[in-house]
Amino acid sequence: MSGRKPRSVANPLESAITTPSERILKECHTLYTDGDNGLVKIASSLGVRLLPPRKKIIVMIMGNHSAGKSSFINWYAEEHIQKTGVAIETQGFTFITSGRKRESLTGNATLHLYPHFRPLLEFKGVMDYLSAEISTSKQKKFSLVTFVDTPGLVDGDMIYPFDVNSAITWLGEQADLIFVFFDPMGQALCKRTLNIVEKLSEKCGDKLLFYLSKADEAGKETDRQRVMMQIVQELCRRPGLNKCGFEMPTIYIPNPQRPSRCVNQIDSVCQTIEKTINQAVQKTLDQLEKDSDLICSTISSKLEQDRVDVASNRSVRLHSVLFGALGVFLPFLFILSFIVSTFSKEQLHELLGEGPTHTVTVFTGIVMYLWEWIPEDKQVVFVLSFGAFCYVLLFLAKYFAGRRNKTLTKKEKRKMMEYSDYIHDIVKTKKAKLYEWYLQQCAAEQDL
Repeated sequence: MSGRKPRSVANPLESAITTPSERILKECHTLYTDGDNGLVKIASSLGVRLLPPRKKIIVMIMGNHSAGKSSFINWYAEEHIQKTGVAIETQGFTFITSGRKRESLTGNATLHLYPHFRPLLEFKGVMDYLSAEISTSKQKKFSLVTFVDTPGLVDGDMIYPFDVNSAITWLGEQADLIFVFFDPMGQALCKRTLNIVEKLSEKCGDKLLFYLSKADEAGKETDRQRVMMQIVQELCRRPGLNKCGFEMPTIYIPNPQRPSRCVNQIDSVCQTIEKTINQAVQKTLDQLEKDSDLICSTISSKLEQDRVDVASNRSVRLHSVLFGALGVFLPFLFILSFIVSTFSKEQLHELLGEGPTHTVTVFTGIVMYLWEWIPEDKQVVFVLSFGAFCYVLLFLAKYFAGRRNKTLTKKEKRKMMEYSDYIHDIVKTKKAKLYEWYLQQCAAEQDL
């Protein structure tokens, strides 16, 4: 046996993450979802709803049936994941992503994996046509991408089991990129495809990218140009798609057995995905800072509001005590005056002593003096009015007591301060380090 000790891995999870972007996205996601001090949990305790950032970008691929959508995904992952063929192979929505083991998920499990897409349940029938394919592939940037393979679109009498147009439009709004594949074999001008594309262009036109797929099957260069002109003419007829700078690169799956002279720009698709991943990293870091500021400002506003509520409660409590005391003291003094008037001074001295007797005599004397000023025929009305007045005083006391605002306990205020310190000392420091580390991957040392 060799005396050399096996080298231990400090963090097996981090060693499995191969790219800086993947590590940054994962660490940002962990800051949100940590069980003890995750931003989602902190925000929820403050009444703020936050969603954790996605660890991968979403790329939706749409087009008519047999446009090469599934073939492209298989090529990108370098694994046969999706069925391919001339028939309509993809009848629902399939999420293709990278994971620890090869697995296929059904609708409910798919929504547990992607809680962001739970609103899809609002589209009747979609649940039964929702699935996910998890692959172990790490090729290209597949570990940072989730592809959404959409149903092949056709015109005519084809009936879909759900509102395919609305479902694709909604998914497109959630995606980071939308690839529209037009094939040159006669189905490129599918009206259903163009209708959905036009609607997506109104809402998220900056995500839309058009490609002439299977370009090597279009015949000669003149045939390919004719097909592209037909597609462009059809697109330009629609006001929402008639834009300057329109591009439609030609792509096809490379096949060493069938070399083609057609220009293949499929590598530009990969570059577009990589660029979007880099932008997603920047957006995630920026969103982390915004959410941190939102939590800190929410804590500050709650603590400030608590101080206002405490001051308000003091004033309310004072009014409540004052009205309550008057509502009890005045009728008590009124009744006490009549009771005291039945005793002589000597009897009061014996019962109360000299000092209390003097005080009681003064107060009850004032009440009896005022009582004598009231005519006998008005005394009953006065007693009723006096009772109503005391009732109003007690009612006001109860009213002000009910107006007290709920304030934070010492434990809650201490917890908020701990959250604020955690955001400033841990989260924002971590975000600054991640941003610096990200910039080190792309900027020159002298620029930092």
